[in-house]
Amino acid sequence: MTFEPARYGALVADVLSEPRLMPLDAGGVDEKGRRILADLTAADLFADFEIADADMARGCLAGLWLYVGDLDRSHGLSQGIETREGSYWHGIMHRREGDFSNAKYWFRRVSKHEIHAPLGNEAQRLTRESGEPHQTWMPNATVWDSFEFVDLCAAAIRESGALAAFCRRLQAREWELLFDYCFNAAVTKG
Repeated sequence: MTFEPARYGALVADVLSEPRLMPLDAGGVDEKGRRILADLTAADLFADFEIADADMARGCLAGLWLYVGDLDRSHGLSQGIETREGSYWHGIMHRREGDFSNAKYWFRRVSKHEIHAPLGNEAQRLTRESGEPHQTWMPNATVWDSFEFVDLCAAAIRESGALAAFCRRLQAREWELLFDYCFNAAVTKG
């Protein structure tokens, strides 16, 4: 899947207009993105679409706050979404803030998810492309393991370099796949 921000509407395309790899840690806040999202509701975000699932729409908004680096705003939204996707956004947020055991708690609540198969495939592709130092992480795995990825991100934050670059690329695909999944579930198909 090629990730095309324009398919999600003008506001999302504007937030994602300058593609970037999110940091593995809390990082800084993208002020342009924060200005666009300020005071925006899920209904505003989906103004050009008919919302079929309000939780999924709020999940998209939580994901966008995560993308621009405002972990507090993302957290405030995701913790109020009592679905696997809300737990998933919540887990990513805690992984980025460095609360790894809490991230794993939320990933346990997600259990298996529909994005895990394509994400596992993406992890395999990136592993093959990049080679060292992460070939031992998922060399023969056929399924995605959120807990192992939490541990890998924790190691990457300490070590930086090639491992951090690998994790950031994989985290970006995780974000894209989850955002796309939430978006597709949020809108009424017509």
